[in-house]
Amino acid sequence: MALRSLVYNGAMKKTFFSAPVTWISHGLLSGRLIETHCLDPHKYGSAVPAVLKLPLLVSMSGNPRGRGSFRGRGSSRGGPSQGGQGGSGRSTPVDSPGRGRGRGFDRGFDRGGRGGGGSNFRGRGGPPGPLVFQENVPVQIPPRLDEPQLQRLIAGFKAVKSKPVMPLRPGFGTKGTPIKLRANFFAMTVPKGPVYDYVVEITPNTDINNIKQRLFNLLEQSDLCRPHLSYIAHDRNQRLVSAKKLPQPLDIQIPFYEEHERGPAQDAKVYMMSIRLDRELDTNQLTRYMDGQADYHSYDPLPLISALNLVVQHHANKAGHRIGKLVEKDGENGKERMGRSRYFFPDSQKRSLGPGIEAVQGFYASVRPSFKQLLVNVNVCMAAFIVPGNLADRLNEFGEASRGAMPTLPKGMVKSLKVKTRHLGYKKKVLAIGTRSARNTFFDCPELGGKVSVEDYFSKKYPHIKLRYADTLPVVNVGSAKRDNWVPAELCDIESGNAYRDKLSDRATAEMIKYAANPPRANAEFITTRGFSTMALSPPQPPIPGFGISIENKMAEIPGRELPPPRLTYKVGNARVANGSWNILDVKFHRGANIASWWVLVVKDGRDTIQGPDDPQLRGLVDGFRRKLSNSGMAVPNSWPRLLPPLQLINPRNDPDRSASITRIRELLKSELGKSPKPSFILVLLENRDNYIYPAIKRIGDVELGVHTIHMQLGKALGAPEKQDQYLSNVALKVNTKLGGVNHLLDDNAMKWLTKKSTMMVGIDVTHPGPGSREGTPSIAAVVASVDSSFVQFPASLRIQQTKQEMLDELTDMLIERLLVYEKKNKALPERVIVYRDGVSEGQFDVVLEQELPQILAAFKKLHTKDRKTAYKPQLSIIICGYGAVAVGFLADGLFLPLTGNDTMRGMSPVLSIDRCINSNLTLVLRFFPTDSQYAAKNGNTRPGTVVDKGITGVFDFDFYLQAHAGLQGTVKATHYTVVYDEIGLSADDIQVGTHDVSYLYARATKAVSLIPAAYYADLACERGRCYLNDFLVDDKASSAGGRRTRQDKEEEKKRVFEAAKKAWGEGLHADMRGSMFYI
Repeated sequence: MALRSLVYNGAMKKTFFSAPVTWISHGLLSGRLIETHCLDPHKYGSAVPAVLKLPLLVSMSGNPRGRGSFRGRGSSRGGPSQGGQGGSGRSTPVDSPGRGRGRGFDRGFDRGGRGGGGSNFRGRGGPPGPLVFQENVPVQIPPRLDEPQLQRLIAGFKAVKSKPVMPLRPGFGTKGTPIKLRANFFAMTVPKGPVYDYVVEITPNTDINNIKQRLFNLLEQSDLCRPHLSYIAHDRNQRLVSAKKLPQPLDIQIPFYEEHERGPAQDAKVYMMSIRLDRELDTNQLTRYMDGQADYHSYDPLPLISALNLVVQHHANKAGHRIGKLVEKDGENGKERMGRSRYFFPDSQKRSLGPGIEAVQGFYASVRPSFKQLLVNVNVCMAAFIVPGNLADRLNEFGEASRGAMPTLPKGMVKSLKVKTRHLGYKKKVLAIGTRSARNTFFDCPELGGKVSVEDYFSKKYPHIKLRYADTLPVVNVGSAKRDNWVPAELCDIESGNAYRDKLSDRATAEMIKYAANPPRANAEFITTRGFSTMALSPPQPPIPGFGISIENKMAEIPGRELPPPRLTYKVGNARVANGSWNILDVKFHRGANIASWWVLVVKDGRDTIQGPDDPQLRGLVDGFRRKLSNSGMAVPNSWPRLLPPLQLINPRNDPDRSASITRIRELLKSELGKSPKPSFILVLLENRDNYIYPAIKRIGDVELGVHTIHMQLGKALGAPEKQDQYLSNVALKVNTKLGGVNHLLDDNAMKWLTKKSTMMVGIDVTHPGPGSREGTPSIAAVVASVDSSFVQFPASLRIQQTKQEMLDELTDMLIERLLVYEKKNKALPERVIVYRDGVSEGQFDVVLEQELPQILAAFKKLHTKDRKTAYKPQLSIIICGYGAVAVGFLADGLFLPLTGNDTMRGMSPVLSIDRCINSNLTLVLRFFPTDSQYAAKNGNTRPGTVVDKGITGVFDFDFYLQAHAGLQGTVKATHYTVVYDEIGLSADDIQVGTHDVSYLYARATKAVSLIPAAYYADLACERGRCYLNDFLVDDKASSAGGRRTRQDKEEEKKRVFEAAKKAWGEGLHADMRGSMFYI
């Protein structure tokens, strides 16, 4: 489905669907940011992402083989689809929506979005003009990218002694059809000379961010600072940069007063702000670095680049609401890295997401060095915010859901809510929503003679205030960890800028994605018009002119290439690849799995879709699935599968966390397994999608009983014949893969780069607890590795580790497990190991090399035992994948949408995980735009196979951008691959073409995927691990819970939660599952 927008002067007016929606999948998004993006069906196609819980994915054009179908109820009559009940296959973010991550019910199991209210962008008819942005504007590749210049650069690198750590680029890729592209980077010039970098010391010291930010505002108003304002920028924390040298020493006294006050009181607290020169940053050194001078390959540009970011973002940092930090300290090693700041402004475009929540459009800008050119990366983003206004109004909006109880707000809305009190004008953070009204809440007040109610206190202390809701709305705690301070809700105003940091409902998630997934031309228009003006880049606002900086409002024009798809082979039949996908009609899997026996379990949840074991619908479905498995090439018993007694779940009103129902399922399966040999798999037919039942069954099967489970949603499985056939085909892909079969292969030519020597390909990823999780919940690490020369089977090792820790603790042991499995299957250890590491930002490359590389080498060393006569020293290469899920639940850690997950959003072309969406590890958000409709997809995106390694890549780094997949909705996003360690000696064509071709080997889809399968599988394995800790990832405590807690209380609770989760994890995966792709 293509989502197109009518744009007038850079403002989106109408949105409509230009093609039928073929499938949708959704789940829950959790609060953070979303970058406008394009949905990748492979990652988000059928189920609910566990980590990201990314909800809705829409695929357009063609059958999403490998992802399921969509039966939507809505139509595309001028606006986004109004509804939908379909969606199957697998669902996983968004950058746009990362890591996020999450995936979802076995994926073929998802209800699809219910639509939502009317769109703000409704319209009929297509946008005027071509889909390609500025197609009629001539494209001129800059002289800096001429071939002689590039070859001189590579020649200079060859004069430097090569090292495996952070290898210099060995050359540029040559394979594929040359194309010209635009990218959302803009040329930036900086005058030669120093930039002065200062540290601001505040006395007395304060760690309260609001006070620091206010102090910097007051600093700018001081007589000593005002003359320098046109050429200084600061982070409103402790760093200040200047284009001119400031007088030293520079000590400025600041009497403190709040924004609402007219001036400081006589007894106002006075702070001393001492501005001390820390260092001079030389732009000439940056120029030499960007020129590629070989002796500058170890130069660190970050200090100067981060200083320039302060300048470029200074206006936005003052005028807008920032989500993310300008500069972050890595928790793994304490080093600084570029932050991930997104800015949202009071006049930004908004869209309602339901009661009290709205989607807000914002922008992102970040400076980046490239060969002979400094660039600014600018992109559109979105986030979910709490609607400003009186808190009483918000509570009344949610009053109907209170069912007679005192109205309250969703936990996620209260979590970081800041209000301004009407009676004093102070800005306060809400600790909790009370459970009693102002009339019924009492406290000790010596001033008024003892215990009084909140209502009486305000009537006596502020007689001019008349409470309207003294007995019908709760009071609000705006106190501190040491002292409660209860205030009537109607005296609290929610100010703009309160990001919503928790899960969004399915409907809100669907609306958010519809709003965020703009087509390429619309995104390009937003960036070059509203983005530049809103971020004050053009015309430039101070302090940009004061630094002599100029930014060209013209997208970078760069060379790219379009790689052809590889040849695919099946046992019977041929696959014709078009637009990155193919169908599997009349083909048989390359190697069908052997099914010894299988069972069927119907889980009834109130709908009575199936009446009993003799129900004709059930027997028709089971018989059709059996035929599908057989026709696909699997060895299926002629006998009928064993039909277990249908299991009726307890009504969720009487079993809200479904614990009693889960116990019933566990007892039934244990009892049945005690009577018969273990089947190859159990087919579980579910009437409803449920955030408890699905992960519980996965835990029971994977961890407790050691049996594969395959889930289908009956609403999808019993669809129309043509839809049912597609649905069953998708499920058959997973069954064959779980049981050790091979769906399809690449031809020998495409595999040469891997098969020159015996090679094991490894994928590594970590997923983190997202918003809505219990504090202290562990992160989950996964290592997957190939066991054959076809690179199709990737068993996994899972571990838990300290919460939100990205670097793996037990990588040595996990890798040894994978190597021993490889050795057992191949009678020898691999001669080469190629690692694809997902989920780390550019600022963490050195952490991978410092902490994970030694663990990998230690694994090799430990395998040098008495049984092996020589030391095991395979050639090793490590490639880091950056899919840019820049979503952040706030809008969720490649868009900025709230996602549920850690910093992962992926498939959304989005977030692989949304988790990345929110805690996005990206430091830039890249979009390619075709310049010629001849090389554009039908929806205006670049086509599958687009690769770029010139113009916007690192100067010395061995990196490239690859878009292997088709962008189905919104603006497609490429994955950034960087080789950080290389003993193998990979060439540019080896790694680029090889990574592209292997992207067609993803087992559960008939499409190329956005992330190389090894890393994708690691992401999936992490998501499966989340099922095992589902009780800790869903924290449904009411918004009124909590209140005053000291830092020590919080730390102790985190420890208790971690130990409880560790106990629940136990030994992890059942021994019978460890040799399989149980997670697929």
